[in-house]
Amino acid sequence: MRAAPTILHLDMDAFYASVEQASKPSLRGKAVIVGGLGPRGVVATASYEARRFGVHSAMPMGQARRLCPNGAYLIPRFSLYRQVSDVVMAMLRELSPLVEPLSLDEAFVDLEAGGVAFDSRSAREAGERLRAGIRAATGLSGSVGLAGSKMLAKVASEEAKPAGLLLIEPGTERELLAPMSVRTLPGVGPATGEHLRRAGITTVGELAEAGEDELVRMVGRSAGAGLYRMALGLDDRPVVAERDAKSVSVEDTFDVDLHDRVRIRGEVQRLADRCVRRLRDSGHSGRTIVLKVRRYDFSTLTRSETLRGPTDDPAVVREAAARLLEGVDTTGGVRLLGVGVSGLADYTQEDLFAQSLAAEPDGTEGAGGADRTDGRVGTVGDTDRADGSDGPHRADGAPGEAVAGGAAEVAAGSAQEAAGPPGEPESAPERRWMAGSDVRHAVYGPGWVQGSGVGRVTVRFEQPGSEPGRVRTFRVDDPELEPSDPLPLPGAGPDPQDGTG
Repeated sequence: MRAAPTILHLDMDAFYASVEQASKPSLRGKAVIVGGLGPRGVVATASYEARRFGVHSAMPMGQARRLCPNGAYLIPRFSLYRQVSDVVMAMLRELSPLVEPLSLDEAFVDLEAGGVAFDSRSAREAGERLRAGIRAATGLSGSVGLAGSKMLAKVASEEAKPAGLLLIEPGTERELLAPMSVRTLPGVGPATGEHLRRAGITTVGELAEAGEDELVRMVGRSAGAGLYRMALGLDDRPVVAERDAKSVSVEDTFDVDLHDRVRIRGEVQRLADRCVRRLRDSGHSGRTIVLKVRRYDFSTLTRSETLRGPTDDPAVVREAAARLLEGVDTTGGVRLLGVGVSGLADYTQEDLFAQSLAAEPDGTEGAGGADRTDGRVGTVGDTDRADGSDGPHRADGAPGEAVAGGAAEVAAGSAQEAAGPPGEPESAPERRWMAGSDVRHAVYGPGWVQGSGVGRVTVRFEQPGSEPGRVRTFRVDDPELEPSDPLPLPGAGPDPQDGTG
């Protein structure tokens, strides 16, 4: 614990939904729900307008639609969220070299390490400047907590929501925490909270009064000692600058359980390719290939294989994932598949490239392969989702810890649907326009998809900073309508359409 409240916690308010409202003028002040739009989708973020109806993150999307039938339901656009996040994180790093991001919209900052705050007054001034700077640069609001520890700073930012600042003066921690629910403390989830409630403990003050020995008896030594320290407001954890990623992974949740073994193998191959693209984008290679399978009964299996050395070769990862799949019984159906690579390194073991080439004598990568201009082997034919959230079949729409992305989603359908019998011409799959995705029309310019169905797609033509735009309807195969990259918020970065990056 510090003697001054120089640890800052920033939490952007309803971040994904707020970005969508700022990006789409017609949605400002309206209920916006971001997440997976399929029958198994979940809510990633809900705007404060939607929360008044009881909608919250991690809620099944079907339940959200029943609670808020007139809300705007949109797919996530992680490329834009990351762009805005980069602006915010850069502002945090101007305050201090010690910034610990927790997600795209949340981070701890050690103000003392940056020399910008040493007491309550200077810490409050730094927090207010930060909030004002974020508002000016992005048009978004963030809530700030200031305290002498990370735990208390996070509690303070939650209490300050929305769009506020709360500073906890050293020495007042126990008084502030005492009336709060035990669920306020980090790590106290529904199960632990219910266990404590049955013992007559519902507030942090009652937790402190119970004493360490009683809590150890109730929940175990490690958890009990930790709970008691938190109840007293004690937390000595330092702010740690962001660490390198330990693994890279992608996964898909399917709207309908998969039973066809050939289809399952094909999905695993596509996941392996996407995982390798993400691995290369991060500048890493990896030694351990991991396969994740969630079956029809929600049981989840993971299998892994460690290679002789690190690789970023898609053929090697595909082969390893296929071997792992052979050991998994999928006869009852599969609702989720995932492929990951761990044991990351910043170099590649050359003999593993030789291994993949030996498996394919013609020197090509196999199905979906294409020569890259940089001499490595790349993949074609498998369209990543515009939001980077793991492919056209993903239903939950919610981000993992390492998701990123690019253009708007227009899924072209699965490979087996696109390919016809040998000797017959291939028919172009119908384009799928997902609500919230970005488009550009040759005549009307940039806009976003409000909805689609029965061969039609409805688009609202507007952009950040404009007045609410007009709505027009087109055929889904209209040649003048194309997917587009998101337009940045004013001040949040360069326009991806202007070619400046």
